[in-house]
Amino acid sequence: MLELERISNATTIFFDFDGVIKDSVEVKSEAFEKLFSPFGDKVSRKVRRHHEMNGGMSRFEKIPIYLEWVELSCNPVVVEQFSNEFSKLVMQKVIDSEWVLGVRSFIENNYKSKIFFVITATPQSEIEEIMDRIGIIKFFKKIIGSPTNKSDAVGLIIDKFDIDINTSIMIGDSITDHQAATDNNISFILRKTPLNYHLQNKLNCDKIDNFKL
Repeated sequence: MLELERISNATTIFFDFDGVIKDSVEVKSEAFEKLFSPFGDKVSRKVRRHHEMNGGMSRFEKIPIYLEWVELSCNPVVVEQFSNEFSKLVMQKVIDSEWVLGVRSFIENNYKSKIFFVITATPQSEIEEIMDRIGIIKFFKKIIGSPTNKSDAVGLIIDKFDIDINTSIMIGDSITDHQAATDNNISFILRKTPLNYHLQNKLNCDKIDNFKL
């Protein structure tokens, strides 16, 4: 398949995390639904739908939206409280979630010949801890999480490490991943999931099911 060949030939790969390295998007859907379940089923289902339709958006952007829906203050203290509770709900479940098929062996077998980065909406300290605990942090040149947005993160890395954009790709599962690649003139590959079906026909890009090369 041409898209798998492009992954094999790339010298630099920017990975999203949830939905690309770990099949953990559903875990976060469930956590958001549980977090807002005290406000009723209608609200919690609405929160879940919004989360699933806006993959790649930071929880620090989502939570104020959801707080407005339930008429709670969006001040930084309240947002931080909800974010911390969300983190408690998801951390171990993300660690325990299934790997995307083939991705771990691909990373382990290619980190010496390629440059790997992770660009994610997960908070910086949280993604570093997760990647350390699942044993892959050493394979990545740099990891950037929120609050840095993905487009800025990719641009910072390109400048800092003098990355050749012509031999680089970004692999993601959301519109924000696609936008980050587009903003920085690098190729994008969509990892198909049940939750991004709306993007699979919309985006004109290569698509993969997994990393079984």
